[in-house]
Amino acid sequence: MKNLILCMVIFVIAQAMVWLQLNGQFVWESFRRYEWVLILFGLPISWLFLEATRHGVAAFDGLLWPQRFLAFACGIIIFSLFTWVFKGEGVNTKTLISLGLASCLVLIQIFWK
Repeated sequence: MKNLILCMVIFVIAQAMVWLQLNGQFVWESFRRYEWVLILFGLPISWLFLEATRHGVAAFDGLLWPQRFLAFACGIIIFSLFTWVFKGEGVNTKTLISLGLASCLVLIQIFWK
């Protein structure tokens, strides 16, 4: 359970950093001006994904697919939340259904043994 929680927390942090790295340029002028700083963010982001994957594989007894679905679902959820908070793009029906499906993926991977 510890590995699963660590996996999900690290994936959420990494996905949040990815959103800021890629989409911050459309929100803040400084992100457009200092893109080399954003490029350097790729190093800690990569390390976070490596760690999350390591914990995810350990949580699922060596299986790769479950942690991949967790990464995907965390990415969809963070993208939706950050896009709404920072860009004001609301959640329409299509996005709501996608979030529901992402949540289903997480629940299936965690509870289906």
